[in-house]
Amino acid sequence: MDTEAQHMERDRSSPPTDSPSAERDGGSKGTEDRSRSAFMSFVSWVPGGRITLTLLICMVSLLLVSTFVMQPFQIPSTSMEPAFRVGDRVLVNKLAYRFGSEPQRGDAVVFDGSGYFGDADYIKRVAGVGGDRVVCCDERGRIKVNGEPVDEPYLYPGDTPSKARFVAVVPEGTLFVLGDHRSHSSDSRDHLGQPGGGMIPVDSVIGRADWIAWPIGHWTSLERPDSYARVPAPGGAHG
Repeated sequence: MDTEAQHMERDRSSPPTDSPSAERDGGSKGTEDRSRSAFMSFVSWVPGGRITLTLLICMVSLLLVSTFVMQPFQIPSTSMEPAFRVGDRVLVNKLAYRFGSEPQRGDAVVFDGSGYFGDADYIKRVAGVGGDRVVCCDERGRIKVNGEPVDEPYLYPGDTPSKARFVAVVPEGTLFVLGDHRSHSSDSRDHLGQPGGGMIPVDSVIGRADWIAWPIGHWTSLERPDSYARVPAPGGAHG
């Protein structure tokens, strides 16, 4: 009797091979085997096999990152010295202004200058946003934004904020931009009398320069200077 009971217990604990669970398990394994076989067939079809496929995946990933997240930009001139030197590679954060945020005074931005500055990408520092009144200069030679003088520690040593005097009211949706090396920068000051009034549409901004990635000795993360912290909101300021 004991022997017979043991046989019955074993029979009850082992599902029959034609049970639904067995069919499901077999079906899943069969699907996995077919998927694996199809993948291996594809890999063998690609010239170079896994190595080529890995390189392709890496290239596509880099393309997606460069298109939507982070884009390298090489500094072409001396207009943003000393913060950015000729040949520096900066990483432009393309998500900085994608989710409701907009460029702020003091940001170093890369933008498409087509139709405004020239058919190329440029890097400049934002000095005025929509509604601001940017004036040069006060009795100490500083630019003023909405009536507040701005001390600019990032200026090229020996440069003045501007040799040319100007008064500019920034339309909504645009930016007034300046180079840090004012005596070697063609920026909003030089285009005030041209179409667009020297202003850059916010929509033309590619992103914010957040890191200097190359050369290694110049690697650094970039932060917005606090020079504009005391500038009041637009409206009613004069001077």
